[in-house]
Amino acid sequence: MPDYENRTMFVCLLIPTTTVRMRAMTPIDLRSDTVTRPTAEMRAAMAAAEVGDDVIDIDPTVQKLQNQVAELLGKEAAIFMPSGTMTNQIAVRIHCKPGDEFLCDAGCHIYNYEQGGFAQLSGVVAQPVHGEGGILKPEQLVDLIRPENEHLVQTRMATLENTHNRGAGAIQPYENVVEICRWAHENRLTTHLDGARLFNAVVASGVAASQWAQHFDTVSVCFSKGLGAPVGSALVGSAEVIALARRYRKLFGGGMRQAGIIAAGALYALENNIGRLAEDHKNAQVLAEAVRNTPDLRLNPDRVDTNMVIFEIAPDRGTAEEVAERLSDHAVLTLPFARHKIRAVTHLDVDATQTQQAAEIIERIWA
Repeated sequence: MPDYENRTMFVCLLIPTTTVRMRAMTPIDLRSDTVTRPTAEMRAAMAAAEVGDDVIDIDPTVQKLQNQVAELLGKEAAIFMPSGTMTNQIAVRIHCKPGDEFLCDAGCHIYNYEQGGFAQLSGVVAQPVHGEGGILKPEQLVDLIRPENEHLVQTRMATLENTHNRGAGAIQPYENVVEICRWAHENRLTTHLDGARLFNAVVASGVAASQWAQHFDTVSVCFSKGLGAPVGSALVGSAEVIALARRYRKLFGGGMRQAGIIAAGALYALENNIGRLAEDHKNAQVLAEAVRNTPDLRLNPDRVDTNMVIFEIAPDRGTAEEVAERLSDHAVLTLPFARHKIRAVTHLDVDATQTQQAAEIIERIWA
């Protein structure tokens, strides 16, 4: 009878122990903070949620979430929507009409990652401005409002993104925000903040959410990123603006029936997961230090404000796709961000130990 036990042992001896260990490891997923999964406690809150038809009447859990978000951001009202793309695009629709334009950073989410929805859905154009790592300075905007002329579009709105995704989670300097919004309102422009990761900025800067939000006519916030909910964003503003947003949400296909089930996850996130974002920021610094210690890698942008690290690879060491594949072979998942750039994002599903493991792997595969 064949000696299967000895044969298996012989085969295992031929395979490097590091390979066996890496294949057995649970992947450390740093591709995005959107990969988080609801905890048992969050799932329990969702399962127990009181619900109603939020289109023809109200859903009590959705209403509770909306009230809480509005209060937290110091606005009159809020509306729950399926995604941050929808909250942003409805903000554009509210503030601009066909043939208008808005000012934005050239690297912002609204301009780059929403399929040009402002043009497709609302007949609006964007005037992108090249900030430094996603940071706009007031003096860059001063001369950009188009004069009244029948040949020209009309400038109606200024937008900012905080934190800035393509800027490696950069926080807008508060004094810039104040000055840009003051200038916009003095020139009869409305203002919108894409605050998908605003709570990261709140925790890292110590500036309250309501203090950031007070300078903007509308603000969108996301629950499914660092806060760890499975789905959902909210738009906040005046009662009049949010009533209009509800109308446009229906038009854009965002009316939801018994949405309290997902709103409960967002509520749990809001009540339990804001303060812990500081852990993600601390873990991101560990990854950043590993990049700094590794030849042929460099941070780009050379700053880590919150939970994102973007690093550039020397061209002769491979493309981002190739390097991401090498990291994946070692159970570290990252996101190719450009031909020679990779993004790594920390979040509540990656703890300090896993972050340290990822940092060591980044350094080791270049050694």
